[in-house]
Amino acid sequence: MTSEEDSRTTARPGLFSDTEVTLPAYRIQWLAKLMYGNAFEIVVIAVIIANAVSLGILTFQDVAPSVVAVAQAIDLFAIIFYSIELLLRIISYGTKPWMFFCNPWNVFDFLVVLLIPFLSNGTVVFRLVRLMRILRIFRFLPEARILMLSMVKSVAPLANLAVLIGFLMFIYAMAGVYLFGAADPDRWGNLGTAFLTLTVMLTLENFPDAFLSGLDITPFALLYFLSYMFFIVFTVLNVLIGIVLNAMDQAREEVAKNPAPGSGAASVSPHEEELEALRTRLAELEAGYKVSPDHLRRIREELDRLATG
Repeated sequence: MTSEEDSRTTARPGLFSDTEVTLPAYRIQWLAKLMYGNAFEIVVIAVIIANAVSLGILTFQDVAPSVVAVAQAIDLFAIIFYSIELLLRIISYGTKPWMFFCNPWNVFDFLVVLLIPFLSNGTVVFRLVRLMRILRIFRFLPEARILMLSMVKSVAPLANLAVLIGFLMFIYAMAGVYLFGAADPDRWGNLGTAFLTLTVMLTLENFPDAFLSGLDITPFALLYFLSYMFFIVFTVLNVLIGIVLNAMDQAREEVAKNPAPGSGAASVSPHEEELEALRTRLAELEAGYKVSPDHLRRIREELDRLATG
């Protein structure tokens, strides 16, 4: 191993994860360990929760001025705390501060903490965006990160599914206008009304009423509604569940590979590092170096101990 690899240390990513991460040599070790420590993360979570409560209090109208003042003070304190925390995390990257921005969660924190406060007094949209500060709590909850990441990964396949659903619903909406439009204009009078009716029926809401009403108009309603229910409603629901489950599996694998947001290194346990070093050493010895059988036996015993331990 190189001297840089020898100087690496390990740290736990925080309160909600048992996996250890390797800290690269360029990190400020004591500061990085502090940022990943349980005590510091408890403080950060407490500030995020207090900030969420204060933002909630500020939405009420009939609140005592003293309570409003306290809520505003907590909100201001949270912004200052987030800024200091962000600065310390960037400083902890030592000689390579740009590595901080290699992690998407760090970029998210940077934008939320530094940009949103300057926009908080702007339009309603920017006032809503400031609530994204609360989403930083997901950084400390692995399972919540998995759910959030799975939602992001589901966007592309869901967009393709939406195109397919839109095309099929267009066909069914046009057929509904032709079949039921003259007799039931409130539900099927034009393409827009038919689309609205079919959209509501995706949840099977008022499906019996529309079905029975259609049967009174034409016997083709039986084939129309049953095919819509089985081919659109049930199929779409199953495909939707499949997309979400697949995205969740992908997100779980990604979080497992990088459990500590912003660590700048892949997660490696000390046993795995030591085991890999011994394997490399054994391969070098067997490749051409003269070594006694007893020495090889001791190395193999150590490998077995680490592998089973």
